Amino acid sequence: MRITQGAFSFLPDLTDTQIAAQIEYCLRNDWAVAIEFTDDPHPRNTYWSMWGHPMFDLADAAGAMQALRECREARPGHYIRINAFDPSAGWETVRLSFIVGRPAVEPGFRLVRREGPGRTLHYTLESYAVGHRPEGERYAT
Repeated sequence: MRITQGAFSFLPDLTDTQIAAQIEYCLRNDWAVAIEFTDDPHPRNTYWSMWGHPMFDLADAAGAMQALRECREARPGHYIRINAFDPSAGWETVRLSFIVGRPAVEPGFRLVRREGPGRTLHYTLESYAVGHRPEGERYAT
């Protein structure tokens, strides 16, 4: 199962050259770039772990690409995404977000059905990645 979240998610994985071009586009628009990672790509998990700090003062894509390489080396089995934030409205608004790293095997999700009062049914998604390791082990550094 291939996770399809963010821009470009239905396309083949972007090359580093294509990623750098997208970062350059963000910088031309004065957007800050940030790198995030997670092992739980549940659609409602919008708060991924930040890799370093947002890069507000980049002159070119080389700095972000170096940070991306470091993140890939440190977190090879994780999803990695790049976010671009636009400060023009007076607050940081995400203008572009796309996945730039994936685990070799994407575990996917399962549908969980729960019955409630009055024969109501409730459905939720659970990530297989979360089930593989207990909560305390998932966030070990």
